[in-house]
Amino acid sequence: MNIIESINDKEIFRNGFENLNAGMSLDTWASWQVFLKALFGLEMTPAEARKHKKHTGNKYIQGKISPVSYVISGRRSGKSRISSLLACYLATSRDWSKILSPGEKGYIFLIANDKHQAEELKDYISGILQESPRLRGLIKKELVWEIQLSNRITIRVATKNFRTLRGYTVISAIFEELAFWRSEESASPDYEVLAAVRPAMLTVQDSMLIGISSAYAKRGLLYDQYKKFYGKASGPLIWKSTTVEMNPLADKQKIAEDIKSDPARYRSEYLSEFRSDIESYLSIDDLDKITDKGISQRPPEDGLDYFAFCDPSGGKNDSMTLAIAHKDYETDKAILDLLLERKSPFSIDSVVEEFSESLRYYGLDEVTADNYAAGWPPQAFKKQNIYVQKSKLTKGQLYIEFVPACMSEKAVLLDNKRLRIQFSNLERRIGSSGQEKIDHPKGNYHDDLSNSVAGAIYLARKGYTPIGEMIVAG
Repeated sequence: MNIIESINDKEIFRNGFENLNAGMSLDTWASWQVFLKALFGLEMTPAEARKHKKHTGNKYIQGKISPVSYVISGRRSGKSRISSLLACYLATSRDWSKILSPGEKGYIFLIANDKHQAEELKDYISGILQESPRLRGLIKKELVWEIQLSNRITIRVATKNFRTLRGYTVISAIFEELAFWRSEESASPDYEVLAAVRPAMLTVQDSMLIGISSAYAKRGLLYDQYKKFYGKASGPLIWKSTTVEMNPLADKQKIAEDIKSDPARYRSEYLSEFRSDIESYLSIDDLDKITDKGISQRPPEDGLDYFAFCDPSGGKNDSMTLAIAHKDYETDKAILDLLLERKSPFSIDSVVEEFSESLRYYGLDEVTADNYAAGWPPQAFKKQNIYVQKSKLTKGQLYIEFVPACMSEKAVLLDNKRLRIQFSNLERRIGSSGQEKIDHPKGNYHDDLSNSVAGAIYLARKGYTPIGEMIVAG
């Protein structure tokens, strides 16, 4: 059976798919069925052909399986459900044993942005298979992150770590919410995951690579593929649609209210418009130019004035970081000498003691800190005879000041991969008032290292400590 026949058959996917969608009729998913027909090269009615043209920008229907496809569709349009259905269909619709060596397993990967999303996908897949009278018997073993089938195919959910994807024979890979992939381990997780998966699919005839996501910024793999191939007769299938076009039961009034309240954000989330108000902060290439490769710390030298900046943490969630820098007056460069990070959880007193010893090692008895310094840090550092003063500049202002230092190569960084990735993950946003804001993306991302370094580099470039609000510990 083809995929359309399968989702309309109660013995295969219909029961599970309707249960997954709270009993909604399959008629509600008519637009998704057109996408599936386009994906697998199935015949379309004239009405479906018009819908295909609307969402692909292409009047030509390829009429064959698309080995690579990218879907840009609005939030709450049913993307994760379709991804789960596709994984189940690809795992069970044909005999893959001809391309597998004796004892070899084939894998279908659903790669999510984070663990929560991966868990949700796993639940969807399990529900679809368990509700299928014909397919539930194929389930050999169900584990936390995968379902092993008796046909030697395993459906596995994973997060965007390219290192965990090597060494498999991959039948299909589905990239979930691709536009939002960021990582503290990789500057370009979307491209690195793609590079890891492609060789694993080389020996598999009719393998499929599918990226599916809401729209976000004008960057990354999803946007690059859209810009290059949307509306083209050749290349990957690119499908672009709004929330309501794919899910007509979505709350139109709520969508309209959200768009009115924040047009830039919600036109992207619901209407699949890539955002023009978000730009990359600095690229890895920019940061590599000012990185002293192979140097992780510089010992203190007599005659140099050092400046320190700390990004405190309560020890439960964020890291606590310390950066120390000096200015080379001959080259007019601010040079990073020390960068410390202590990841949570940790003992505040122990980290403060360690940081204080490092400050004294560089001849310092004071440190500048961000606005969080109005809390516990002054008291904790005072016990170590270190005085804390609050930064005159906000974190965002420090990041703005760091750009010219980087681009003019008036800063020299230590060789720290996490630091470079944190800087490259930052986003520049222009609000409706025209004011620029620089911050890390929403979600489980950090800028503890980059915050301290931007602060230390700023202080060293100025060559003196700009007196902000001195915090007096009682």
